[in-house]
Amino acid sequence: MISPEPARFPHANVAPDNLPGWDPRWSRLVDVDTVDGPRTFHVLDNAAVLADHGYGPDDVDAIIIAVHGNPTWSYLWRGVAQAGVDAAQGNLDLGPGAPKAPVIRVIAPDQLDMGFSERLAHDALPSASGPTTTYRTLDQRIRDLDALLTVVLGNQPKPPVFSLGHDWGGVVSLGWAADDQLRQAGSGLTPAGMISLNTAVWHDEADPIPAPLQAALAGPLLPGSTVLTPAFLDTTLALGHPPLDKTTKAAYKAPYVPRDRRGGIGGFVADIPAQDTHRSRPALRRVADNLATTPTPALLLWGAKDPVFLDRYQHDLLERIQHIDIHRYNTAGHLLAEDRDIVESIFGWIRQQLDGRRDRAPDQSATTGSVAVGAYTPLWEYLNRWSDSPTKALVDMTVTDRRGKPFEVSWAKLSAIVNAMAIGLRNAGMRPGDRVAMLVEPGRDLTAALYAVLRVGGVAVVTDAGLGIDGMTRAIRSAAPSWIIGQTPGLTLARTTNLPGKRLSVHTMDPLARRALGLSGSLYSFATEYNGQQYQATATHPDPDPSAEAAVLFTSGSTGPAKGVRYTHQKLSALTQRLQDTLSVAPGSSLLAGFAPFALLGPAIGATSVTPKMSVTKPATLTATALADAAIAGDATMVFASPAALHNVVDTAHALTGEHRAALEKISMLLSAGAPVPVQLMNDVLELVPHAEFHSPYGMTESLLISDIDHHTQHAIADQPDRGVCVGKPLDVVRVAMAPLDALGRPADEIFEGEEAVGKLSEIVISTPHMLEGYDKLYNTNRQTRVDDVDGLQWHRTGDIGHFDAEGRLWIEGRTYHIVTPPTGALGPGGPEDDIQRLDEVRRVAIVGVGPVGTQAVVAVVEPTDSSLKPGLAPTELADAVRAATDVELAAVLITDTVPVDIRHNSKINRPVLAEWASHVLAGGKVTHR
Repeated sequence: MISPEPARFPHANVAPDNLPGWDPRWSRLVDVDTVDGPRTFHVLDNAAVLADHGYGPDDVDAIIIAVHGNPTWSYLWRGVAQAGVDAAQGNLDLGPGAPKAPVIRVIAPDQLDMGFSERLAHDALPSASGPTTTYRTLDQRIRDLDALLTVVLGNQPKPPVFSLGHDWGGVVSLGWAADDQLRQAGSGLTPAGMISLNTAVWHDEADPIPAPLQAALAGPLLPGSTVLTPAFLDTTLALGHPPLDKTTKAAYKAPYVPRDRRGGIGGFVADIPAQDTHRSRPALRRVADNLATTPTPALLLWGAKDPVFLDRYQHDLLERIQHIDIHRYNTAGHLLAEDRDIVESIFGWIRQQLDGRRDRAPDQSATTGSVAVGAYTPLWEYLNRWSDSPTKALVDMTVTDRRGKPFEVSWAKLSAIVNAMAIGLRNAGMRPGDRVAMLVEPGRDLTAALYAVLRVGGVAVVTDAGLGIDGMTRAIRSAAPSWIIGQTPGLTLARTTNLPGKRLSVHTMDPLARRALGLSGSLYSFATEYNGQQYQATATHPDPDPSAEAAVLFTSGSTGPAKGVRYTHQKLSALTQRLQDTLSVAPGSSLLAGFAPFALLGPAIGATSVTPKMSVTKPATLTATALADAAIAGDATMVFASPAALHNVVDTAHALTGEHRAALEKISMLLSAGAPVPVQLMNDVLELVPHAEFHSPYGMTESLLISDIDHHTQHAIADQPDRGVCVGKPLDVVRVAMAPLDALGRPADEIFEGEEAVGKLSEIVISTPHMLEGYDKLYNTNRQTRVDDVDGLQWHRTGDIGHFDAEGRLWIEGRTYHIVTPPTGALGPGGPEDDIQRLDEVRRVAIVGVGPVGTQAVVAVVEPTDSSLKPGLAPTELADAVRAATDVELAAVLITDTVPVDIRHNSKINRPVLAEWASHVLAGGKVTHR
C-alpha cells in the first residue's frame, strides 16, 4: 500500500520539504513484499499533483518508471517529474512542429538501502570480493522494482509504460524492461519503450575497469571510500559539467549524512559484476542477452565526458539493442540529468512512440527532395569517366618537387591510385559501413584517400582542424571510427588522445615512426603493391548501396559543439550533379578551391582541382600572389573562396606582378560563400578578376547549395528597404519554405511557401535532393529540425532566419538563437547590423537583446575602427551616428575591443557571448575588455 506515514525504521523519513526543485507532494512511502520479506520504499510519484490538475490514473498519456543509480536517489528525476506536471498545465514545449507534449506520471523509487528507502541490517562492511547476503544483488533489485510496481499500480488503468534509468539504475531498469518472463509472472506490465542515460549492461573481463571504479573496488579501500567516509559520494557529485551548486549537492547528500546510512553505497559498488566469478555476473548476462532479443524500442541519452561509463559501453548498447535512437551530449558527463535539460528528448521520443512512429530515416528513393534526382552515379565512377581527358585532375600547390614545381596528376593516374588504394584497404580489413576518420590536410592526399574509402564502402568522417584539438577529438570520438587515416600531425593527435580506430598513414613511414604511431599500413604502399589492378566488387564485399551512409561531415562548431552531418552515396551524387549544373562545368574547366568541400568534390564534377598554397582551415591565409600562382599552375577558370579569404586577397593585391594579373583576368567565374559577401568586397575583388561572373551561393554543411545571387543583382537591389543580406532565388531543385516567428521569436509549427511567406520574419526551411540525411547520434536535434511529409517530401529546419521579398528572393537576417525580442516583436540582428556596418567608424557590430524575452532592450555592440576608444558606453557622437544608421530603436550603444567571431569564417558573430557581456555592463558591472 501507499502511505504518507513516516517509515518504521531508524533514521528514515520522507525527503525534506526544502530541497531545490522538489515538490514535497511527490514523496511517498510504499510497503512491498520483496523476495526477502516486507520492505518500505521511498518513492517519487507526481500522481497527486497531476490529480490536482484534473488528471487521474486513466487520464495520463504515459507512465515513466525511473530508476536512479549509485550514489544518487530519486531526486535525480525531479526535472522529469516536474515536466509531467508542466505538460498537464500546457507549459511544456517540445519545439517547432512538435505535437502536444504528453502528460506523464513519473514513478521513481529510491532503491533499497538508498535515498530515503529502508536501510538493510548490515553484518559486515562490503568487500571487493562480493557483497555479503545483506547487500542487494542485481537480480534482487530488478525483482524489487517489479514487486514495487505491482503495489503502486495495482489494478489501476495502465497507460503505456516507459522505463528510465541511469548508472546502475540503467542496468536495473533495462533488465526489468527486457525480462518478459519476470514481468508476466509479477506486475504484468509490458513496456512501450526503454530510455537510459549513461550505463553499461556488459563488461568484458578482459577490458580494464574504468579508473574511478578501480579505486573504489580496490580491496580495503572500498569500505573507507564508500561507507566510512563520503568520498565516493563527493567524487560522484564533483562530476557535473558545469559543476553542481552547493544546494544541489546538499540535496543529494541529504539521505546519506550519517555513515550508517551509507551502507547501500558500499554494497552497490561491491555488487559490480566485473569478474566472471562474481555472483551477480549471471544476472548481468541475462540482462545483456534479453536486450539483444527484445523488440522494445529504446532511447539512449549519453554524456560523452563520463569517466565511468566510457564510450565502449555506449557502442555495446547501440549494437546490442535492435531498435535504438541516441542523442549524444558531447560536452556533458556522468550526471547528464544535471548537466543538460533532457526533458525535451525524453518527452519528444515518448510522444513519437505514442503516435506510433519512430524518428525514421528519410525516404531513400531517388525522388527524396524537391524534384527527381538524376541517375545515381557514385563519386569514384566520375574518375573513370574523365580518365581519357588530357587535362590534369589535380594541381596541389602545397606539395612541390625538387625543382619547386607543384604536384600534378592526370585523371587516369588518379583513377589508378584510387583503385589500388581501395584494393589495399579491402585487403587490410576495411568493410562497407566502417567509419574512417580522415586526419589529412586538404590536397592531393586527402582527395585520393577520400575516393578510395568511398570506393571500398567506408564512411568518411571529416573534421575541420579549425575546431581545435578538443573539438576534433570530441567529434571523432562521437563518430566512433573503426579506422583512422592520417598524416603525421593527425596520427600524433590520434596516438596522444587515444582516439579509436586502426591507424593507417598516407605515406609510408620508417619502422620507428610506425611503432611510435601505432600504424598498421600506409595508403601509398597499397598504391604501389596493387598498382595497375582494377578494383572489383565481390559477393562478400559488394559496392555500397546508394542509400548507404557515405560521409559524416562535422560542422564548423561556431554556434556550439560541432554536429556530424550524415550524407548517403545518393545525396553526394545529387550534390555532384548540382555543382556541375550550377558551376557550368565544361571540359577544360579548372576549379581553384580555397574551400575544402569544393576542393574534394572537384574531381567528381570533372574540373581540374587546384589547391592554393594556404591553410584551408584558416581562409584568411590566402594571399593574392598565392591565388594567382595557383591560377597559373592550374589554368584556373573558376575560383571558390570564402569572404575572409577574399578580404586578404584584396589586402595583399599590391604584391601582384603583371603575369599574376594576366592569369587572374582569365578567371570566368568567382564564387564566395560561408558568410554574407558585402557588395563593396565584390567590387574590390572584381577589380582583380574583371572578366569573372561573381556569384555568392547560400548554403551550409547540411546542404551546400540552396540559392545563388550574382554581383549585378546585388547592385540592382542595393537600395531595397529589405533587412538583411540577399542571397538570391532558390536553385531549380530546391524548395524553400518559411516558418514565421511569433512575438517571442518562436518558429511556427506550419511552414508556408509562395505569397504566404513574403515579408515575414521566419525560420528558413528547405527541401533539396542534396541535403543531409540527418545528424549523427543527435536524436533530439533530428526531431527538432526535421519536417516530414509536407507534399510527400522531407524538409529541414535550417536555424537561419530571414524573409522572402516580393520577387521571390531570399534575405538572411541571422540565426534563431540570435533573435532579439523587444516589445515591438521579434527582430533579426542581420538587418540593423548591415545598416550600421556601412559606417566608416565601425569595423564590426553585433545587435543583441538584454533582459527578459518579449521585453528585451535592443543593444548595438560596436567594435570601432578607432582603437583608442575604451570598452563601455559609446561616446555621444558615435552613438548618435549608429542610431541614425538604422530604423531600429536602440536602447544603448556599447564599445567593445573585439566582436568575437569564429576562426574559420572570420565573420560568424558569437552574439550570445556579447549579450551576456552587454547585460553585465548595463547592470552596472565592472567594464572588462571583451
